Amino acid sequence: MENKEFFIECDGIKLHAKLDVPKEKQERYPCVIVVHGLTGHMEEIHIKEVAKACNEVGYATLRVELYGHGKSEGIFRNHTIFHWVLELMQIVGYVHQMQEVTDIYLAGHSQGGAAVMLAAAIKEPYIKGILLLSPGMMLKDVAIHGGFPQTEYDPENLGEEVLLFGEYPLAADYFRVCRMLPFDEAVQGFRKNVLIIHADTDELVPYCYAVKLQKKYNKGELVTIPEDDHCYTKHLAMVVEAVKAFLEKRN
Repeated sequence: MENKEFFIECDGIKLHAKLDVPKEKQERYPCVIVVHGLTGHMEEIHIKEVAKACNEVGYATLRVELYGHGKSEGIFRNHTIFHWVLELMQIVGYVHQMQEVTDIYLAGHSQGGAAVMLAAAIKEPYIKGILLLSPGMMLKDVAIHGGFPQTEYDPENLGEEVLLFGEYPLAADYFRVCRMLPFDEAVQGFRKNVLIIHADTDELVPYCYAVKLQKKYNKGELVTIPEDDHCYTKHLAMVVEAVKAFLEKRN
């Protein structure tokens, strides 16, 4: 497998990226852009295993760390999902210019899944399918009504910042942006294949959001991971198999 580590510049911000290409697909190959979730990075076990699964069925992967995360530039406190969506749009454009890439897929975990939904709807002509791993569909609701997991805040009086999960300072604008997320419009704007993978005992994003989302997508498939958490620490192998099955149908 060819491994390449580099930075992609998006509006003056350098984003850390790793490209992995299976040896048997060095000339022409489909590519899956894989992004992490809130507070996450590209070296998390579930991100690496999903990328590896894509490689094993003949897909290249481009793992990218978005604004304020991992080794990418930007300050975590100041990031919003809109930052991520704009970056994903430019990353799709970057991959689209790669002569060796045949098709583009997007995969995102948690908040990364929410950003993938929005970016995919905007860039739909360039995207063949999306994989949503525990997508953060509750973000709009908790920004409006409160109840963000493991976080104390008053949605009506946010102040200057919120201490996320008791340890990550996050500017109040993050929540103000989340209130405006056009999830319904994103679903309506994407008519291609969608895989949703979600644990039925997810402690951060309730499983009911995945069920509702699958029903809204015209070509949505939901794979339920039983009795697992947000990052699939118990049954990651089931996630890997679901990713492989989805991609093998389209290779």
